[in-house]
Amino acid sequence: MRKWIAIFGAAGIVAATLPFLRHHDGTVADLLAKAKLLSRDDAEGGKRGGNVDPPALTDVDLASIDDRRDVAVAPAHGRRNAELTLVADYQRAAVSYLRNNGLYEGSIVMSDVKTGRIMAWANYNQGRPRDVASEATAPSASVFKIITGTALVEAGVPLNEKFCYAGGEHRVTLRDLEPDEKRDKYCATLPMALGRSLNTIFARQARAHLDGEKLLGAAQRYGYNLDIPFDVPVKKSTLEIPEEELEFARTAAGFWHSTLSPFQGNNIVLTLANGGEMIRSTIVARVLDEDGEEIYAAPEGRQVFKRVLDPRTAAAVTRMMEQTVRNGSGFKAFHDRAGRPYLPDIEVAGKTGTLAKADPSSLYTWFVAFAPSRAPEVALSVLVVNRGKWQVKAAELASRMLRIYFANKGAPGVTYPPGYQGTRRPTTPAPAAVAAQAAPTAQPPDSDDGG
Repeated sequence: MRKWIAIFGAAGIVAATLPFLRHHDGTVADLLAKAKLLSRDDAEGGKRGGNVDPPALTDVDLASIDDRRDVAVAPAHGRRNAELTLVADYQRAAVSYLRNNGLYEGSIVMSDVKTGRIMAWANYNQGRPRDVASEATAPSASVFKIITGTALVEAGVPLNEKFCYAGGEHRVTLRDLEPDEKRDKYCATLPMALGRSLNTIFARQARAHLDGEKLLGAAQRYGYNLDIPFDVPVKKSTLEIPEEELEFARTAAGFWHSTLSPFQGNNIVLTLANGGEMIRSTIVARVLDEDGEEIYAAPEGRQVFKRVLDPRTAAAVTRMMEQTVRNGSGFKAFHDRAGRPYLPDIEVAGKTGTLAKADPSSLYTWFVAFAPSRAPEVALSVLVVNRGKWQVKAAELASRMLRIYFANKGAPGVTYPPGYQGTRRPTTPAPAAVAAQAAPTAQPPDSDDGG
């Protein structure tokens, strides 16, 4: 009897999801099929010297990375060692920032946009070391507005139309969902709403233009609820679509009902940075057995899963994300007190996220980004979890990491963050006009779930 119940249940799931797969031109199905070809056990062309038992990438432990030498390594099955793609400067800086700021836990993942190679994979938590970057226990918070923003663009919501709003700074109520000319004294376009993380605008627009299928479809194309192939197992980032109207609107604005791993946060912005193509991230360069013999080498070149977004949609979402650092919720982290940018002439496409949990009392902050936004080189995802008094949020750590990256490249006007002890290279002074940039004008109050 149980067998037949299982069979009918499976058939029901297939029937329910078939319209979605057809609607999106087989995107998810193709992505999963491609994922099977690029499984951890095979890694497409990665094996050397015939079959390896167990597979070469078995038990690679990214919670125990040794970055003391130029080539970072992690233990693997038995007495094997995995040599990683990490860049020593970035890895050490990321680990230091996580360890020395009083965090409860956190993670930084940074990757090369063109190849998908991971340049930093840093974790910190109080207690026994964990690979926080691969876990999906943190709420997506306002990072989920990237998903909702994508669905709204695909639904035809214009980027230049202004929507007036009130309330929603820290929560969304039924009253907030109803337009009211007397209360709605602030107005913003969709890009401004993403940059300032205006919950009411996203909740109202989702209510007006989206349904569960559209929002779930956008999320799954970015990788939610899917096993994304990688060199180590990564937990699924999850999304549940509530049927109740208010909870649906809250979900679209980033209030609960979804979880995100730092790996998947990086995967989202990596996809946008590649114009809507999802590429495979890699962190293991090669694996050596107990005798020092190479039994695995990472495939060369860029590995594309599937185009999951139209290039024009990806460009529109990028334009929206630029507002975050330009004059939105990430402005302070990327500018000094006089309003001068730490990354002059380098546009950052980013998104903050902040959400507080009562039991246990925890403050989750996110920052996901890629830069330069119109010619992307680097993508990153930062998660910071604070309990009690906090010293730093994710956006500030992201700003420091990007400063190190572009200062290392000698970008004009970019200096290293205070206290940085990595490899220093000379930088070009910023033009006087950039250095004298005026402080921003006052803006309406930022929203958030906080981010």
